[in-house]
Parts: sequence; C-alpha cells; structure tokens
Amino acid sequence: MKRVAAFLSLALLSFGMPPAKKIKVWLVGDSTCANKEVRAYPETGWGMPFSSFFDSTITVDNRAKNGRSTKSFRAEGLWAPVLNQLSEGDYVFLQFGHNDEGKEKVGRYTTPEEFKANLLQYVMEARAKKALPVLLTPVARRTFDANGNVTESHPVYSDVVRAVAREAQVPLIDLDAQSMALLQSMGKDASAYLYNHLAPGEHPNYPDGRSDDTHFNELGARKMAGLVLAGIRELKLGLADHISKPVAKKP
Repeated sequence: MKRVAAFLSLALLSFGMPPAKKIKVWLVGDSTCANKEVRAYPETGWGMPFSSFFDSTITVDNRAKNGRSTKSFRAEGLWAPVLNQLSEGDYVFLQFGHNDEGKEKVGRYTTPEEFKANLLQYVMEARAKKALPVLLTPVARRTFDANGNVTESHPVYSDVVRAVAREAQVPLIDLDAQSMALLQSMGKDASAYLYNHLAPGEHPNYPDGRSDDTHFNELGARKMAGLVLAGIRELKLGLADHISKPVAKKP
C-alpha cells in the first residue's frame, strides 16, 4: 500500500508540473548564417547546424537571408514579421556587416554611422518586446597575407558592432575575432576545407567548380556554429543551459 501511495503521489506531482517554457532563438543576418536551398549545396550557413545543438525547449527560427544588410533586411520587410512575433524571453541574434560594408552594393550599403544607428534600432525594438538581443561581429572571410597571417575582413564594421554592444550593454559574440583565430590555427591551406571550394565536376551544383572564401561548406558551418555556441556559454546566457551537445573548444 505504501508503494501504491508513493506512486500516486509522484503521478499527481507530475500532472501538476507546468510544461517547460518554449524559447525561440531568432537568427537575423546574411548569407553566412542563412538556410540554403538544395541548389546551393554544399554551401551551408552556420545557422543550419546551429539549430541542432539545443534541447527540445528551444526552437531556432533562422530568418537570415543571402545578401542582406541592416538596411535591406528592414526595407524588404524581413524584420517586421520577426518583430511582430517576438515574445518575452526570446533571443534575437543579429549578425550583419558583410553587405553593409560593400560600397558597390546599391540598396544594401550603409555608412558606419548608419550601420550603428540601424543596429541600435534593432536592439531597442527587440528589447521593447522584452526579447534578448545578442550582437555578433560579421564572421571572417578567408584571407591571408604573404606571410601566412590571416587578415582582418571587417576592421571598421566589426568595431562598430563592438561599440554598440559596449554602449548599449548588449551581449557580444565576437565571431569575427574568433573565426580569424580558427583560420590562423588551421593555416592558409587547411582552412580552405571550411569554405565552398570545389574543383570542376566535383559537384553537380557547380559544374565549373567554385572558389569561395566567404561562404562555408558543411564542415565550416559546423565549426562556426561551434564558435557561436562557445560564445553563448562564455556569456553565461540562460540559453547555455539548453545546449545538448558538446561544443568544440576555441583555438
């Protein structure tokens, strides 16, 4: 009888426990993070493997899009549905810079001053919905100098992101610096295996081959996602408690 009573007590307690709160992580950014169509494979945004590292209480909604900047993401109506659906406790990861800094990119280019103002606006709007913005510096391109040292891809725009994070007290994952350190640790030749490099005839999507030092393949995307996950842990965000798989150590 005692065992039956204990079982019934546990059963009643389990029925009385509220379900775990679902948290959504919104990814807002450009092609280096975005989900890819099958015709683009093996090109892979880091947001694709990122979503598989969390337990069942976390949903990752990747709204990043190829070619977008802080200006065009809003102008094309991509931010409005995110903002409308934000709930208290959601996370908004913001990674821009690649397209903001390209002066030749009409409709996407922003001056550093505009870039800063745009980032601040995203942050303030997310906070107004009681969501938690997280800023990421733009992930590095694979560029090395003649001495085999990785070179800075986004010196001005990454510094703007850092300044906004500091001034507005927003958690920062310095993905530019961390991805540069990863590339340096691997070296010029080996780091090519992280990016979308293909010989002619190697993949049906790129019959003429591909030499792309901006966008990742599946391995590179997983490596970059690992850096973001490590950043989440370093910041001690509540989200860190829901990472369900080991994260590779930073170089």
